[in-house]
Amino acid sequence: MEISGIIHQVLPEQTGEGRNGPWRKQEIIVETPGQYPRKVCIQLWGDKIDEFAPKEGETVKAFVNVESKEYNGRWFTNVKAWKLEKEEGSQPPPPSSDELPPFDEPLPPADENDDLPF
Repeated sequence: MEISGIIHQVLPEQTGEGRNGPWRKQEIIVETPGQYPRKVCIQLWGDKIDEFAPKEGETVKAFVNVESKEYNGRWFTNVKAWKLEKEEGSQPPPPSSDELPPFDEPLPPADENDDLPF
């Protein structure tokens, strides 16, 4: 499965000791583009953290495995990246045309010949 978007946040690295030895994990929040953007928390494990070196603001395509596990009657879902491609020279998407101008920017002058009642 692929998830593309901009890295919104890089969370601190976590470490621990398991039955198979020490482990490292880092989570990144990727915001997908589109009319209804979504944020997805993606996990990087072990050497993938150093290999990908994620940075906030980068546009990436994450190749992930999605897995759910049950623990004490509750289900938890993990999104683990096995590959992360960075898009070089990418820019954030331009604002959509239906957005209002910034608050401090003056509005265009009104047309005296329009038929609006106000």
